[in-house]
Amino acid sequence: MKRKHNALAIALAGSMWAALALHGHAQTPTANGNPIAPHIYAADPSAHVWPEDPDTLYLYTSVDTPGTNHHASMASYHVFSTRDGSNWIDHGEVLSVDRVNWAVSHAWAIDAVFHEGKYYLVYCMKNLKDGLFSTGLAVSDRPEGPFEDTGVIEGVENGQDPALFIDDDGRKYLYWGYGHRIFGAELNTDLRSIKPETKIELSGQLEDAFEGPWMNKINGVYFLSYPGLPAKKWPQHMYYATAQSPLGPFEPKGKFMEGFDGQAGTNHGSIVKWRDKWVFFYHSAWVSGGNGTNRSLMADFLNLSPDGRFSLASPTRSGIAANGTGRTILRLEAENGRAAGGFLKGATAGADTSGYSGRGYVTNFASFESLVGVSAYLAKPQSMKLNVRYSAPKDTHVFVMVNETNINGGYEAYREIVLKGNEGFADADLGVVDLKAAANLITLASRNESGLKIDYFELIPLP
Repeated sequence: MKRKHNALAIALAGSMWAALALHGHAQTPTANGNPIAPHIYAADPSAHVWPEDPDTLYLYTSVDTPGTNHHASMASYHVFSTRDGSNWIDHGEVLSVDRVNWAVSHAWAIDAVFHEGKYYLVYCMKNLKDGLFSTGLAVSDRPEGPFEDTGVIEGVENGQDPALFIDDDGRKYLYWGYGHRIFGAELNTDLRSIKPETKIELSGQLEDAFEGPWMNKINGVYFLSYPGLPAKKWPQHMYYATAQSPLGPFEPKGKFMEGFDGQAGTNHGSIVKWRDKWVFFYHSAWVSGGNGTNRSLMADFLNLSPDGRFSLASPTRSGIAANGTGRTILRLEAENGRAAGGFLKGATAGADTSGYSGRGYVTNFASFESLVGVSAYLAKPQSMKLNVRYSAPKDTHVFVMVNETNINGGYEAYREIVLKGNEGFADADLGVVDLKAAANLITLASRNESGLKIDYFELIPLP
C-alpha cells in the first residue's frame, strides 16, 4: 500500500503573498475541548503518562482515511501530546504500513509501553503471508516516535486491538480481541512472544464482550475495560470488569459509557490517571457528521467512587480542556524524513548545535537539489498558518512548496522567502496555505546554504 501525493505546487512568498492563496476552504472548529484534534480523522486512542515526564500526556492513535466507508484503508499511526489538556500537538505519522515489510494493510488499534529505556509501539496489521492479522512491535528512543518495526509478537493468532500491561512485579501481559472475543496472555521478558501456557480467552467472564481490551491496575485491583455490544446490537457501549490477578477471573461491573449522539458505531479507548484525575479517551464521528469510518478523538473525565466503581460518563463539548476550549497544532520534525512520511534528499540530519527539538535538525543544503519534506495529514481541505523553526548564520533564501513531489527544475515559478539571519533557532511565519484532505507534502529547498538548519514545521489552525 504505497501512498502518492498529488503534484500540485503552491508557492509561498511571506505572509502577505501567502494570504492570497486562500480559496474559501471551510475551517475546522477548534474552540471546543472535544473533539481533541478536529483537523484529522483519528481513532482508538491509547493514553499514557510516562514516568520520566509526568506532566505530559501522550496519545497513540490509528488514523482513518478521509472519504472512505471502510476500515481497510487505514495505513498509519500518529502520536499526540499535551501538557495542559487544552493545547495539543499532533506529532504526525510515526509508523505506516509501507514501512512494515511483513504487512499489507489494515493499520488498526495500537498501544505503547516504556520498557528498559525504550518506547515500544504494539500494533496490528494484516500479514502478507496469509492475509490474517498479526501483532507487531516497533521501537523508538523518544515517546513521540517515529517508530521502527522489529517484527511480530509470536503466539498471537489473529491479534487485533492489542494492549500491553506491565504489572508492579515487572511481569508483562498482552490483551487482544478477535472474532467478538477477548484474550490475554503473559509475555516473555523481551516482549516478542507470549507464554503459550498462559493464554486464556476471557470473553466468558465479561459482559457482552466484543473487542478492544484495556488494562488498568487501581489500588491493587485489575480493571479490564472494553467495548461491547448490548444484546448483540450496535452501537458499542463501554464496559469494565475487575479481578485480583491480571488474567482473571474477572467480575463484570457493567457499563461506564453508553451509546451517544454522533457515535461512530464502534467505540474504543483507554483510561489513564493524569494530574490526580481519571480520564477516558475514546472516539466519535462528530467531525465527519456520523461517518463511522471517519472518526475523531475524544476525552472526558471519569469518576471513581470510594468502593472502586466508575460512574457512567457521557460525552461533553468541553472535554478535559481548561475553560472548555482547546487547540491542536501539527509539529512536523524535519529530521524524521521517510520515517514520518516525509523525505530527505541531499540535505542531512544533524544534532551538533543545541536548542533543537526532537532528535535534531536538517542541514547541509549544499545545492538546490538539497531538499527536506514533511507530511501533514488532514481530514478535510482547509487553510492553516505555516511556520518553520530554523537557524541561519545570515539572511537565507529558501523555496517552500506544498504538494510538489517531483521537483526537477523550473524553480523560477516559485517565489523565494528570505529567512532572516539569527543566533540559535527562531520561528518564521510563512503565511497561510491551502491544504487538501489526506496527505500534504511540504517541501523546503535552498541554494548553496550549508549553514541553514531546519528544526521543524508547524501548521496552526486559523481562528
